[in-house]
Amino acid sequence: MKRSGKISVIAIIVLMLALPNLLIAGETLDSVKKKGFVTVGVNGSLFGFGQPDEKGAWKGLDVDTGRAIASAVFGDASKVKFIPLTAVQRFTALQSGEIDVLCRNATRTLSRDTAMGLNFATVNYYDGQGFMVSKKLGIKSAKELDGATICVLPGTTTEQNAADFFRSHGLKWKPVVIEQTSELAKAFFAGRCVCLTSDASQLAGTRAVSPNPDDYMILPDIISKEPLAPAVRHGDDQWRDIVDFAVLAMINAEELEITSQNVDDMLKSKNPKIQRFLGVTEGNGKSLGLDEKFAYNIIKQVGNYGEVFERNVGVNTPLGIERGLNALWTDGGLMYSPPFK
Repeated sequence: MKRSGKISVIAIIVLMLALPNLLIAGETLDSVKKKGFVTVGVNGSLFGFGQPDEKGAWKGLDVDTGRAIASAVFGDASKVKFIPLTAVQRFTALQSGEIDVLCRNATRTLSRDTAMGLNFATVNYYDGQGFMVSKKLGIKSAKELDGATICVLPGTTTEQNAADFFRSHGLKWKPVVIEQTSELAKAFFAGRCVCLTSDASQLAGTRAVSPNPDDYMILPDIISKEPLAPAVRHGDDQWRDIVDFAVLAMINAEELEITSQNVDDMLKSKNPKIQRFLGVTEGNGKSLGLDEKFAYNIIKQVGNYGEVFERNVGVNTPLGIERGLNALWTDGGLMYSPPFK
């Protein structure tokens, strides 16, 4: 009897400790539904990932990720509000509740996932830090940048990576730190620094909108791992699951060869995997607290991952980026989705 009593007390204590988390489960989804749109933090000046065009329409891979989340929640990709944020502002905006989700080329790291109270979803772009210079300098490697002035964004993993790189190779560098991505690019193109360092994708986007793209080159040196992923706040597992499976839905659709063009025909498929994925066979939507057609809505309105990649940053865009690590696992890349069941 004494043993049984001790177990009961322990069970009550565990339940009480878990109660705060149980009470806030689903809180973000309820808030999002109440206001009628998803608030997404993005990079407001990165071509190919997050930037409004000349007509004010938001474009980019991260922007489409935000639209996929809106499609999952509302069945309508337009029910989203984009908030442009600098690298310094982005995590504070998420922590404070100003935004519901951060889709702003943010690298998942241990400290961000713990001390900063963030949860990262599935990676939507695998990247690495590189260096861009003017071709006329004749530089072929970042190891030739000893003593150079380097333009870099503050509040990013970029600063630490650059410092680590130069220190480990016994090189000196002079950082030129500017908070705004667009202003940093202007400083580089104006000659205030010899080199611009950032994620290779960001360098490609910056070069693509430069006055003379052919005058610049991205050096072959990749000095870091940068798994870029959407982020949410700790404490709401349901919302994290929704964001996670919105990204995974685009990857899984590409694996199943479902596109925005053939998704309606795929509703008639006899393949049980496709039936479950598109909600013909019910269950997945209910598990997430969403409509059973949430994945269908994402693919119909936004597209699969391959479509999103090629539309925004692929080889036929000004960025001209190969799939590389962002290819499906079946094609030698890292994009891999767990089963939708």
